[in-house]
Amino acid sequence: MRSGQRSTVERLDRPSAYYQSRNKRRRDRDDDGPEEKAEPEVDPLANATTLYVGNLSFYTTEEQVYELFSKCGEIKRLVMGLDRFQKTPCGFCFVEYYTHQDALDCMKYIGGTKLDERIVRTDLDPGFQEGRQYGRGKSGGQVRDEYREDYDEGRGGIGRAIQAERLRDYDEEGRVRG
Repeated sequence: MRSGQRSTVERLDRPSAYYQSRNKRRRDRDDDGPEEKAEPEVDPLANATTLYVGNLSFYTTEEQVYELFSKCGEIKRLVMGLDRFQKTPCGFCFVEYYTHQDALDCMKYIGGTKLDERIVRTDLDPGFQEGRQYGRGKSGGQVRDEYREDYDEGRGGIGRAIQAERLRDYDEEGRVRG
């Protein structure tokens, strides 16, 4: 491709929003120190073989994910995301392939398709680390599910923070507090 021209197709191996926000926080923390000439960072997604898969139903099984995602290549490992406290599925997983190309193929062919009547979101991930299988929300699930106001049966109804707020309006017998 000649310089000066831009591609009309978005790169599949671009950094995920999670990765960019994590690194932005890290850079902000490091700005307090003396100015040093920064070395160009190595792109951790250049050869990434792990995918973050989001927007799964809480009822999607590991077998369903494995069956769909194995169509793009041999899966090395599959880690389902769990609620930190209840240890129940909370709508995401990590799929690790043996090759970077298999991960890219998966993003290309499976990202944006439906699984359990939900459109699946896929992002390259720098690699699964122990502890990331748990939701980061206050209630143990995903942050995006905390304050969701719409009713979503596949993701546990309305947001947990909204549910807790509504429950505070009632006493032990179910009567409205006044």
